[in-house]
Formats: sequence, structure tokens, C-alpha cells
Amino acid sequence: MVEIILASKSKVRKEILDKNNINNQVKPSNVDEDIVKSSLLKNKATPEDISKNLAELKANKVSQINKDVLVLGADSVIDLDGELISKPENRKEALDILKKLNGKKHNLISSVCISKNGAMIWNFTDMATLTMKNFNENELKVYLSKIPDEILYAYNVYQIEGKGRNLFLEIKGDENTIMGLPIKKIKDYLSNYES
Repeated sequence: MVEIILASKSKVRKEILDKNNINNQVKPSNVDEDIVKSSLLKNKATPEDISKNLAELKANKVSQINKDVLVLGADSVIDLDGELISKPENRKEALDILKKLNGKKHNLISSVCISKNGAMIWNFTDMATLTMKNFNENELKVYLSKIPDEILYAYNVYQIEGKGRNLFLEIKGDENTIMGLPIKKIKDYLSNYES
């Protein structure tokens, strides 16, 4: 299979590619996501639009300076009844996010984009639906106290492959999508790709 560049510093995304025997090297895009999100939100973009735009922006940015190779950009967002929920900046924000999601159903949207020579050549967006159990505030604080900082800030407020699974009553959708990379579709595309 063809080698790709992953335009992300996400350890989980890198692990998913490695586990699936996709040769890759990491070159983060360093796109300022907050500026992009706030601009898109001003234009009434949906969480799905934001996820797609960010994945494409990351892939295109890295592929402009890495000619003739495939660059994979990815982005995941939480959509709670149309409201975009971003990764927490600190533990107080993490608790606020968990309180918002508490006892409710939300969608996790993961978009991926493959670019070559600065332009998108393929993209895909998948969605999973998660229903969180009801917890009191103290239970949420105890949960957060068990999550190390690097995991909390890298994977949003729940880690589906770790302790975060216990937060949910129901999970519908692909686990790789929830972890940020709908790998099956990426593999399908790469296996049929001819340079």
C-alpha cells in the first residue's frame, strides 16, 4: 500500500494507521483551529461542515509543501443538538463539557481528507451516536481525576478505548470513527489508489 503523511500530531490516529499496516510519517499541520472554527461559526456552519473544512485545510496545508505524496488530514467534533463542542483547554472546561453531555445523546463526527499537491483528491465523513449515562457532578469529577492531562487534552473528554467507555449507555457507530479515523474507508481508498 502507498505511503502517506499524517497531517496530525494525534497519537491515536497514528496508532490506528500503524495497526492497519499503513506506512505513514507524521507532519502536523499546526492549523489554528480556533480561528477557523470561529470564522465558520460566524457563517452559520454546522459541526459537520466545520469538521470537513478543518480536515481539508490540514491536508492541503501540509500537501502544498510535500509534493507528489498523499497527505491525510482529519478532524473530529462533537455535535450536541447542533452545538459544536470543542476539546477542553483545562479541567474546568472538561467538567463543563461532561455536564453538558450528561444523560444526553450526541453525535461524534470524524472527517478525513486526502490531498495531493495542495488540493483535495478524496474525503469522507462518518458519524457515531453516543448516549451518555446520568452522573452526578461528583461522579464526573472522580472520572476526570483518573484521566491524565495528555489524554484529556488529546482525546476530548472521553476515551472510548479506555475508561471513557463506562460513561455511555449506548454507542452506535464505528469505534475508529469515535477515535478520530474511519480507517475502513481510508484503506478502501488507498488500496484502489493509483498514482
